[in-house]
Amino acid sequence: MNFILRALVWWKNQSIGTQIFTWRNGVLVGEDDQGNKFYTDKAGKKRWVVFNGEIEASRIEPEWHGWLHHTYDNNPVTDPLPHKAWEKPHTENLTASHPYHPPGSMLSPKPVHFQDYESWQPE
Repeated sequence: MNFILRALVWWKNQSIGTQIFTWRNGVLVGEDDQGNKFYTDKAGKKRWVVFNGEIEASRIEPEWHGWLHHTYDNNPVTDPLPHKAWEKPHTENLTASHPYHPPGSMLSPKPVHFQDYESWQPE
C-alpha cells in the first residue's frame, strides 16, 4: 500500500520517479536546519530539493533558494552568505495554514464582547 501511495501521491513526499532519479544522478550537496536535502546532478547543471515532511516552498531558506535558482554558485554549507545583525532567522510562511483573525472577527477563535460599545439608535 505504501508503494502505491508513493507512486501516485507526490505532494506528501518525493515520488518514486524522483527517488530513482536522485539515486542514479544525484550528488548530495547539503542539508538545511529543517532536514531538507539539496542535490545536484553530476554535471552540476540541475539542482533540486527533497523536502523533509510537507512540500512547501516557503520552508526553503533564502541562501538555499538562491542556490537552487543559480543565483549563487557557492554552496551555502561550505560558503555561507554573511548575515546582518538585524536579520531574523528564516521562518516558513504560515498564511494559509494559520491565518490571522483580528479580535472581533467572526472567524476569531475567541469572540470579543464589547461592553463599552453602544449601538447607535435613530431618534
